[in-house]
Amino acid sequence: MTDRNRPSRLRKVPVWTVVLLTIGAVLTIIGSVLLISGVAAAGGATAQRDGRYLSTPAALFATHTAAITTPEVDGFADTSASRNASFDVGQIRVTADGARPLFIGIAPREDVDRYLASVRHDEVVHVRYDPTSVQYRTVPGAGAAAEDPGAQQFWAESSSGDGRQAVSWRVEPGDWAVVVMNADGTPGVTATMTVGARTDLLAPLAAGFIVGGLVLLVIGIPLTLFGAIGIGRALPDATSPGSKRWPDRAAVAPVRITGRVEGPPSRWLWLVKWILIVPHAAVLAVLWVGFVLATVAAGFAILFTGKYPRPLFQYSVSVLRWSWRVSFYAYSALGTDRYPPFTFGTADYPADLQIDRPERLSRGLVLVKWWLLAFPHYLLLAAFTGGFSVGTSISTTGGWNTNSAPVSVLGVLVLVAAVVLLFTAQYPRGVFDFVLGANRWTYRVAAYGALMRDEYPPFRLDQGPDEPQPPAAHVDQERGSATKR
Repeated sequence: MTDRNRPSRLRKVPVWTVVLLTIGAVLTIIGSVLLISGVAAAGGATAQRDGRYLSTPAALFATHTAAITTPEVDGFADTSASRNASFDVGQIRVTADGARPLFIGIAPREDVDRYLASVRHDEVVHVRYDPTSVQYRTVPGAGAAAEDPGAQQFWAESSSGDGRQAVSWRVEPGDWAVVVMNADGTPGVTATMTVGARTDLLAPLAAGFIVGGLVLLVIGIPLTLFGAIGIGRALPDATSPGSKRWPDRAAVAPVRITGRVEGPPSRWLWLVKWILIVPHAAVLAVLWVGFVLATVAAGFAILFTGKYPRPLFQYSVSVLRWSWRVSFYAYSALGTDRYPPFTFGTADYPADLQIDRPERLSRGLVLVKWWLLAFPHYLLLAAFTGGFSVGTSISTTGGWNTNSAPVSVLGVLVLVAAVVLLFTAQYPRGVFDFVLGANRWTYRVAAYGALMRDEYPPFRLDQGPDEPQPPAAHVDQERGSATKR
């Protein structure tokens, strides 16, 4: 066997590459968050031009009691700073429409509590939009009638009358509350309200976040890529010619995902695996930042050279392999109780992933395959792994609250397998084969979307623990082509 065909060995990954990758990934994450926050703040500052407010959608508030109040509205603690500022630190505006004359008031919380102490009223606990729902907490009081709200002297701002009522208030120190009532204080309040806010702090915050985010990204992205390249250089090509693990590459697919159940998994361990995988989740959060940046860098390399740089390719394969091992152990399969190893290379583990590095890749496909061509797969996989939302509606005083949670076909099947394990200590073979097929499809599409192969992923669930063998005619054709080369 020549040196060229001798299987390469995993060299020890230098510590400095891991340190660079970690520091770079953390800086990249923080920088991205700052940049996104800065852009959002800049958009908010632009939306506030000409005295406009950032407002919530209109929501219907209704109660059979005498008043609707908000929780505490905290003002700024530094009185001198808020009074001497050359800009508005904050303003809020409450607008309401009702069929009857309404009263809106803003006052110190303690004054509102004293005013409504003996009056039955509702306090808003939670408001959600799209769909709109409001939760209330009823304060029973002593059953007394509310005094005329317009006659009270403690309101900082108030408005009363027919039609639309609005109050604008510059935020001040202290604990405050917003009160909406019928103008005559009678029970049965129904109003469509919006709440707006504005502050001149958004513009300087936007500038600071954007500048800080860009600085961190300029430092973090190169560090992450240097770390990924260093790790990739230490990784061997596990599918090189002569490899004992995959001796006949012509007889297998270029993207190979395997997973085997080694004896029946534990009845109960799956209940705590969400805790056990926390260390891996932290590591993968860093590795996936490098994966995304490596894919972008490789995209430019492919566009100009037609080749995926080997160090970046090996690094990306290692991240997908690591992710698959953790997924197989955890809630994408629950296929084993053996704890996944903390290693970039291949390991003696019941789950494995291998991807052949192509000699050349299409320069044109790199521009469209990751989004346009892969889009049909993304839609179908969303049904299998992303799922749909189911929810229940809970009636509350004067409103409805809708709670929903995502459900996926893969998640349901893994849950079924977990319940069967709990009672029988057996993993249903048919469920396992389907789960492996769904995961195999997912990782094939991931490799295609990450620009690692040009072969279009098949629209099928290749079920079972091992990759299916191609038809004999296809294998013979591949062998013949390899012989000619």
